[in-house]
Amino acid sequence: MLTGIRIAVSRCQAKVTRPLTDDDFTARHKYSFDIVGNELTPSAKYDFKFKDYAPWVFRELREIYFGLDPADYLLSLTAKYILSELGSPGKSGSFFYFSCDYRFIIKTIHHTEHKFLRKILKHYYEHVKSNPHTLLSRFYGLHRVKLPRGRKIHFVIMNNLFPPHKDIHETYDLKGSTVGREYSEEKAEKNPRAVLKDLNWINRGKSLELGPEKRALLTEQIRRDSELLKSLHVMDYSLLVGIHNMQRGNRDMVRNNTLKVFSPPKMPPIKRKPTALKGSSPEAIAMRKAMRVSAPERLGAQDTLNLPEEDTGDRQQFIFYQDEGGLQATDEQNQAADAIYYLGIIDILTPYSFLKRAEHVWKGLSADRHKISPVPPSEYGNRFFEFMKAVMRGGDGGAKFKSE
Repeated sequence: MLTGIRIAVSRCQAKVTRPLTDDDFTARHKYSFDIVGNELTPSAKYDFKFKDYAPWVFRELREIYFGLDPADYLLSLTAKYILSELGSPGKSGSFFYFSCDYRFIIKTIHHTEHKFLRKILKHYYEHVKSNPHTLLSRFYGLHRVKLPRGRKIHFVIMNNLFPPHKDIHETYDLKGSTVGREYSEEKAEKNPRAVLKDLNWINRGKSLELGPEKRALLTEQIRRDSELLKSLHVMDYSLLVGIHNMQRGNRDMVRNNTLKVFSPPKMPPIKRKPTALKGSSPEAIAMRKAMRVSAPERLGAQDTLNLPEEDTGDRQQFIFYQDEGGLQATDEQNQAADAIYYLGIIDILTPYSFLKRAEHVWKGLSADRHKISPVPPSEYGNRFFEFMKAVMRGGDGGAKFKSE
């Protein structure tokens, strides 16, 4: 996988920049790797096929609109080690890994999500172009890898909202829905990386402590982003909020205790057969197996893998990432307070499909159909926006969104 990324991205980067065309948004570049190699691809430890989607589009997004240095991007993603969070995978079944410097995420996605991203890519590109400070997930690349006799694994490379140099003391996933949206407080006490939900936020009396200036900027950007998602008929997205308490700093060493090092193993060559059998295992099974084989170690086991203690400064030009990679809390006089918020709108690849419509009907039979998560995109976007306004300082609070 990392070899495929290196070759595909390097090939595109080696060419002179040119204006995008409509064909660039649907382009697919294929690469075949084997133990022998050829003039186009180097030899690999095992046979696999790699596909790079819309490389020119993602190159322009990375370099022009997200401000990534091409060399840094490649270096981060193709280093010997990558990181994984203890407790992966998530509820969706996706597996995700972090680059060795914790700046980028490699996340497996379902084939339907892959198709949907390609479908909306031009709309996404235009939105980023006109909204440089967007809170939407930043997609840096879309790829597919196929192993012999294995299923196709689709994955995206995206930004890691959380910084490599700051511990995150509380994490919330907020949708504006309150039915079934609570993480056990008892479990949360034992798990410093637990992702809490809407009811936890409301019951703990939390609010985004932002002064008038930052509050206005954040509200307007959430409005713009949610309007795009409504127009694309997307729902089920959420605002991910990570909170760094500046009084606590990094003394709890949360990152070191919850990340582990993963070195992609050297897989033995696989003998070719005329017809490869189709795998029947779940998506990303190859990644799970590889991770088990590699015997991951906790971060800190090797001195060369210490995470930085200072901000890299590569996101300071963006409003919501200008303060140590995030947005520092402020009082009503816009003076700095002692918390930093790391914010972003995630999981934006779920359209309101037939299954979601059925889920809406089914869950609506036993709960308030306006407070469940699966609601039509327009209603979802409006509720999402109103909830985020309510949970900022000066808002009405989230209590009114709770079920009776």
